[in-house]
Amino acid sequence: MRHPPRSGLLVVGAAVALVGTAIAPVVTASGATPACTVDYSVTSQWDTGFQGAVKITNNMAALSGWSLTFDLTGGQKVSQGWNAKWSQSATTVTAANESWNGSLGSGASVSAGFLASWSGSNAVPTTFKLNGTTCNVDTEPSPTPTDPPPTTGTAPKLRVSGNKLVDADGTTRRLLGVNRSGGEFMCVQGYGIFDGPVDDASVKAIADWKANTVRIPLNEECWLGLSDIKPEYAGANYVSAVKDLVAKVEAHGMTPLVELHWNYGQYTGNSAGCSDVHATCQKPMPDAQYSPAFWSSVASTFKDDQAVAFDLFNEPYPDRATSTTAQAWACWKDGGACPGIGYEVAGMQDLVDAVRGTGARNLILAGGLAYSNDLSQWLTYKPSDPTGNLAAAFHTYNFNTCASESCWNSTLAPVAAQVPLVAGEIGENTCSHGFIDTAMKWFDDRGLSYLGWTWNTWDCSSGPSLISSYDGTPTSYGVGLRDHLRALNG
Repeated sequence: MRHPPRSGLLVVGAAVALVGTAIAPVVTASGATPACTVDYSVTSQWDTGFQGAVKITNNMAALSGWSLTFDLTGGQKVSQGWNAKWSQSATTVTAANESWNGSLGSGASVSAGFLASWSGSNAVPTTFKLNGTTCNVDTEPSPTPTDPPPTTGTAPKLRVSGNKLVDADGTTRRLLGVNRSGGEFMCVQGYGIFDGPVDDASVKAIADWKANTVRIPLNEECWLGLSDIKPEYAGANYVSAVKDLVAKVEAHGMTPLVELHWNYGQYTGNSAGCSDVHATCQKPMPDAQYSPAFWSSVASTFKDDQAVAFDLFNEPYPDRATSTTAQAWACWKDGGACPGIGYEVAGMQDLVDAVRGTGARNLILAGGLAYSNDLSQWLTYKPSDPTGNLAAAFHTYNFNTCASESCWNSTLAPVAAQVPLVAGEIGENTCSHGFIDTAMKWFDDRGLSYLGWTWNTWDCSSGPSLISSYDGTPTSYGVGLRDHLRALNG
């Protein structure tokens, strides 16, 4: 869903803000300016891997190209990275500039991030060299890896069985619940991480509607710690806040469905939401530069908790950019240089591969074209998933093209006959619930899943808002979903 923008949008720049608590830097001569400084931090860490970040500040003469080297002495191995060309020989890691960020003026900074494996210890590097010159170092100690937070509820571990979702016991499950918007836009606009409270009471209010699923939209630049996002809302702080919300959702027996909502990449074509290259609005497709790294990191974070499900990309709309439907579906699956889109695209296959490459076996959802409202060729272009744990996602609103039972019968029913189908967003902009009543009955009759947009206290006429208060007080629109869920699960 394209939700109402907040006022006072923060226009983000090209630099990268990384989270780190400085420890005593290397001592230099009194009054002397170090030739360069490196801030090193571990953004997130799990049992077999971690996400690291470096911020390089050059205080020498301007550079037209740069290369940073450091040693990982704890057996760590870099697997991928962003904002630099990463390589590793034995213990020595090299991060060399990309073609577009090689210029580094005197006093200027550049940042980059990476994913790596570790075993035994995750020792912090002590020496960094920029083009051969030793730099001062500010470091943050590696966080202690922890097991997934314990839960008191019964959030199921979901998997695909034929065209149904089942739990560990083989019992058929449906995802029925709400979206909790905020994590996709608050951070880049400088307001916080979530829109409204995400304490235990507010999550319990969702459960009190008899919801069993909460969809959590995310922002890839906030998760990876990119751009001029306020540090308190990005990187490690953002990841920690998401993990905390996921744990609260599970503690109330509900499935957390995390999804990529806003991403990097400049698009100014048909139906563009903004002209900004940064993740400040919906883009037509994920970007090859950061989206695979985002999903590698998210999947690594949650791979030991299969109660968490992944929705790869909110609402693809390459069909608005390309001239033919065939081009749009090819772009959707395989990405690359897609007609009408100015950045290199990561296709759904790329994102499935990024998730599965971490060893994660969590349930994955993939939405179709036309803002996930068109699944007409989803089966033809279905990505390959070695685990077979892939479902189709669909969004429907009263103002969409496919918003009638005849369209659902012709385009959705064939998909739902072969794979699980989840309507990740249903809603209407009428401040009433006549449309979703019809939609919910259609999905109920076929044993399918659906989630209402959205558990936020917005004006329902500007965007479908289920509640007027985070204690669960429904709007006139929200009454329809609340009463229906309670009737099903009460």
